Amino acid sequence: MTERSFSLQELAEYDGRDGGESLFAFEGKVYDVTDSPMWIDGDHEGEHAAGEDLTAAMADAPHGVESFAGFPVVGVLAE
Repeated sequence: MTERSFSLQELAEYDGRDGGESLFAFEGKVYDVTDSPMWIDGDHEGEHAAGEDLTAAMADAPHGVESFAGFPVVGVLAE
């Protein structure tokens, strides 16, 4: 299976609003958090929004990348 490549503009379309899919990027991988109760309508704890590259934001997160383990990688972020 070929991974889908997302530009930042395309990723922004997956912000979880209005029942849409919630995706975010981290270190070049795009994760699907649509079904996560921690990402209601594309919002994570009022701190982060789906549809964005959250790589830089992880430096301030109270958790590490292990929290992504259960989420499917659905693509890669285009350079």
